[in-house]
Amino acid sequence: MLKRDARGAATMGGLRLEDLLDLGTESPQGERPRTPAYVYDVDAIVQAARDLSAGFEGAPHLIAYAVKANTAGPIVRALGAAGCGAEVVSGGELAVALGAGIPAESILFSGVAKTAREIDQAIGAGDRGILALQMESVEEIPRVVARARALGRKARVAFRVNPSVEADTHAHVATGHDEAKFGIALADLPAAYETVDAARDALELVGLGCHVGSQLTRTDEYLEGARVVLDLAAERRAAGKPLAYVDCGGGYGIDYGAGCPVTPADFARAASRLVAERGFGGTRIVVEPGRALVAPYGVLCASVVMTKCSRGEPTRRWLMIDAGMNDLIRPALYGAKHRIEPIDAPPPAAGAAPGYRVVGPVCESSDDFGEHPFAEPLPRAVVVRDAGAYGFVMASEYNGRGLPTEIFLAGGRVATVHASRDAAAWAASRLFG
Repeated sequence: MLKRDARGAATMGGLRLEDLLDLGTESPQGERPRTPAYVYDVDAIVQAARDLSAGFEGAPHLIAYAVKANTAGPIVRALGAAGCGAEVVSGGELAVALGAGIPAESILFSGVAKTAREIDQAIGAGDRGILALQMESVEEIPRVVARARALGRKARVAFRVNPSVEADTHAHVATGHDEAKFGIALADLPAAYETVDAARDALELVGLGCHVGSQLTRTDEYLEGARVVLDLAAERRAAGKPLAYVDCGGGYGIDYGAGCPVTPADFARAASRLVAERGFGGTRIVVEPGRALVAPYGVLCASVVMTKCSRGEPTRRWLMIDAGMNDLIRPALYGAKHRIEPIDAPPPAAGAAPGYRVVGPVCESSDDFGEHPFAEPLPRAVVVRDAGAYGFVMASEYNGRGLPTEIFLAGGRVATVHASRDAAAWAASRLFG
């Protein structure tokens, strides 16, 4: 997590960020990684996973890290070594999870349009395939049956159900209702059970779960969804078909600056107590956090290129940086606002400095990170906070811009650097690739 040293400079993992980077936009030295650059505190990410695990208070559980939040190998490897599993949504993510040492037995595969190749990849992993392919429709089940029979393996599957819970979050990340493309509607569950039970030679239903949405800042809707899952699990058990696990999903929110009254451990504690109250105390609880494990422990560093001032009424000010919406698309895509602060000094107190629109170089009006206060003298570089999730993984090379550098800190040092692909390499790929 971003901290400030005695001088007020931004630090992560005990290291001063400005010392890690070449911040010169006018006369680059080339001795250090250039901006824009993502920096991650891997030790803090591992500690976040351990804190979440402690929240289960001894209940059997699996933290299936949602790999889509940040697919970087050093992060996935560290979480796997800390005992986490993985939740993946593509064959590429499955390959990353397996390559990072996460056992197939600890991997879930979600998604509404898995290809035959991806289904084969999941069923064929390890000795028994992955922990479960998560079924998101009745129509998907026969496709898995066909691939399991073709491979001569029994596939483990789970149902992701829509509990008809409207989460208090952005419409683009609310997923627990029947208007969403995800999950099986409650009205369709009888048909889903019938299809699975008719294919016992090829399928084993091992779990039920839901995911009501992302960036949840209270436990109410989360527990409402979990109650639906537990009611369904109780019905299945009463029919003599118990499940190996119940999946409460993820979506734990973080503090992007406006506050977040609950921690990931609060969700784990509430879920494990509810599971016990409902008579499933010995059943494994699966959760699927992504953002909460990585977002607070990654930042995007950018050099200030120039300023612009319009002297009309009112006066308008822009701070132009070398990171754009191609590097961090969340503000353009979701209207998200990340705190942006000087890299070498603490941010000014509220109302103590003028506001600047922080914008990037991409040729789109949506390349705008919002207004932030900056005092004189203006910084030579800034740090965009809470960018460890849905940052680099959603980056693009739009406008012929190379992907940003990634720097991974562990043990009080730079452990790994993933260098960016610069503009010249991008141009060569378009011409000859």
